[in-house]
Amino acid sequence: MKTPDAYDLLKVPTRSPKDCRKEPTLRETEKIRQELVELQERLYAENRRSVLVVLQGMDASGKDGLIRKVFSGLNPQGVTVHAFKEPTDEELAHDFLWRVHAQMPRHGMIQVFNRSHYEDVLVTRVNGIITDKEAKRRFAHINAFEQLLQDAGTTVLKFYLHVSEEEQRKRLAERINDPAKQWKYEAGDEDKAKQWPQYREVYEDVFKHCSPESCPWQLVPSDQNWYKAYFVAQALRDALRKLDPQFPPSKHERPS
Repeated sequence: MKTPDAYDLLKVPTRSPKDCRKEPTLRETEKIRQELVELQERLYAENRRSVLVVLQGMDASGKDGLIRKVFSGLNPQGVTVHAFKEPTDEELAHDFLWRVHAQMPRHGMIQVFNRSHYEDVLVTRVNGIITDKEAKRRFAHINAFEQLLQDAGTTVLKFYLHVSEEEQRKRLAERINDPAKQWKYEAGDEDKAKQWPQYREVYEDVFKHCSPESCPWQLVPSDQNWYKAYFVAQALRDALRKLDPQFPPSKHERPS
């Protein structure tokens, strides 16, 4: 299915712009992280609004590493991370958004999704668990769900970590050969990598149908981990600046 060039994964770069250099970018990322500390503290203290960060990407796109690099310095009282695994029998007994709604951030919080509700229109579609017709129905439900979140004061940021087929193969090989990464290896990793063309098509369909102006997908060049962290940190910083959370006034009068 044809999509705009902005969401055509064969045309979207997986590497940083040519004029972007690693060392200055690393320094700028650290400055952004320091600003995020202050912005998150104000968001938590204000306790009126929240942020949901959705991370999607092919296997080995680096979701775990990104979470460590961008969010590790923030106050753990104000940030939670949830990884969506294969649904349990209890979760399958409900509608597909039931398990997701329970993980929404309360006021003052930043919630990070390592994979998300979009798995239910991605892997389910590639593996033939749902039909294209059912996927289109779910797109409409997802759009309505995300609008509900925004109406309730949650800013939704959606990032697709765009890694090339070549880089993905390299990282999957490291899971076999690097002792520090072998725990990530799963028997079906190679088979999933072979499904890259199918996943590309369903992802592009998601981008086409689930990118309202209020929370569009942001495609992150992810072959270089340093640039990926900079991109996401900057986008989060900009979103929090726009919210401009404020410390609330004291609830107690000063003693005279």
